[in-house]
Amino acid sequence: QVQLVESGGGLVQAGGSLRLSCAASGRIFSRRIMGWFRQAPGKEREFVASLDRSAGTTLYATSVKGRFTISRDNAKNTVYLQMNSLKPEDTAVYYCATRDPLIGSTYDYWGQGTQVTVSS
Repeated sequence: QVQLVESGGGLVQAGGSLRLSCAASGRIFSRRIMGWFRQAPGKEREFVASLDRSAGTTLYATSVKGRFTISRDNAKNTVYLQMNSLKPEDTAVYYCATRDPLIGSTYDYWGQGTQVTVSS
């Protein structure tokens, strides 16, 4: 069992920055891939970024590449999403999730989400 708790959301002006945190607890294995997703009102949930804990590799959605950075603190079992140069279209509920690549491609544990609102 894995528990994920996001924090760090809020209201920010366009061009500003926010850092989201995702604290993980439970049976966390180094091979687990950590990801961030977001869902805007009236839209489907979309992939934002992921980090392979064991390989140290990252992936980003085209829309956030160069502006967002995913990172981790292994000692704290925490994953971060640094978001810079925020745009109104980044407004969404952001979710942290994790999956075990040895099991499949489905993210099987999710956090409750944190709201990010970017004003123009």
